[in-house]
Amino acid sequence: MKFSIVINGAPWSSPSALSALQFAETVLDSGHDIYRLFFYQDGVLNSSCLCVPPQDEEDIPARWQALIESNDIDAVVCAASALKRGILDKAEEDRYDKSGHNLRQGFTISGLGQLIDATQQSDRVISFVI
Repeated sequence: MKFSIVINGAPWSSPSALSALQFAETVLDSGHDIYRLFFYQDGVLNSSCLCVPPQDEEDIPARWQALIESNDIDAVVCAASALKRGILDKAEEDRYDKSGHNLRQGFTISGLGQLIDATQQSDRVISFVI
């Protein structure tokens, strides 16, 4: 079965980001495929490379990145949500004349069209909300 997963929660403000991550790991461990991860609303904060959790807390964004890179998963960050929350790739840094970018490797910034495509290409779309 082919899944797409929508992540709406920030890494540490709700349990949804960690629940989505654990679900994604279980999907892959069960032999299923993930077509796309779509990070939306506060979920885009999982894609920031500037997050530094306390030593006694799990680094959820780093776990997302490891999962994405080790399984070659398409991980899309909603452009509008990302810009509002200060998540930029190099192209957005240049476009808006900002002094830096902070999108983790393995993630891409794109629009809601990628979510629509995911719903069409997947057997199931699971959304983890706040």
